[in-house]
Amino acid sequence: MEIFASIVWSVSPEIIQLGPIHIRWYGLLFALGFILGYTIMSWIFKVENKSPKALESLTIYLVLGTVIGARLGHCLFYEPDYYLSNPIEILYVWKGGLASHGAGIGILLALLLFHLRFKDIKLLWLFDRVVIPVALAAFLVRMGNLFNSEIIGRPADVPWAFIFTSVDNIPRHPSQLYEGISYLVIFIIIFFIYKKYKANLPTGRLAGIFLTLLFSARFVIEFFKETQADFEKTLPLYMGQFLSIPFILLGLYFLFYSFKKAKN
Repeated sequence: MEIFASIVWSVSPEIIQLGPIHIRWYGLLFALGFILGYTIMSWIFKVENKSPKALESLTIYLVLGTVIGARLGHCLFYEPDYYLSNPIEILYVWKGGLASHGAGIGILLALLLFHLRFKDIKLLWLFDRVVIPVALAAFLVRMGNLFNSEIIGRPADVPWAFIFTSVDNIPRHPSQLYEGISYLVIFIIIFFIYKKYKANLPTGRLAGIFLTLLFSARFVIEFFKETQADFEKTLPLYMGQFLSIPFILLGLYFLFYSFKKAKN
């Protein structure tokens, strides 16, 4: 592998320090995901004449569901022995460790709890629309991972390989970019499908497209990523792939439901 043919990535994960406060790219992009998500959902609620108060509650549910789900997902999926032996450290979110599959489960549960409170807003109607900002937020989070030089790829000799200097001097697949670009493309696809149909959007269509495409992309890209836990090396598939399969199947079910209902 030729070092000079690779992209040297030595960007600091920290933007600025203001006294004891450290502003980092990851935190900024994570927060931006929620801000843009709220903006998109505000537009959708306005277009379809839904209550702004319901949106405020939905935002709280989604923020809590995302953060709690992502944290528990990392602790229980990738390091269960350590965190079950040291449960108090599950609360140490500032030390890092968030899992996107856990965030997905947290979002699903948050939507269910929200629906139980606001029964006039159908669950699948909500899911079809929430996936739009979620796809954009997923792109931003992966860019945050890139700035953190984390979730790195396997060694590679491709011209676009990155050398993450804070990790080692080995050219690697920029798996964060692979995922991030995939998620951005998915966001563009489902956003314009929504713009076309709006209130007439076939039930389950966007949820199905989102889940099927995003987690299929995640399944494939896992082959280019370094394992996040040693035990994954003994498995026939990586943990991220095992966790993606139920989401893919759920997406295919929503697509089947959507097209079947459209024919009736």
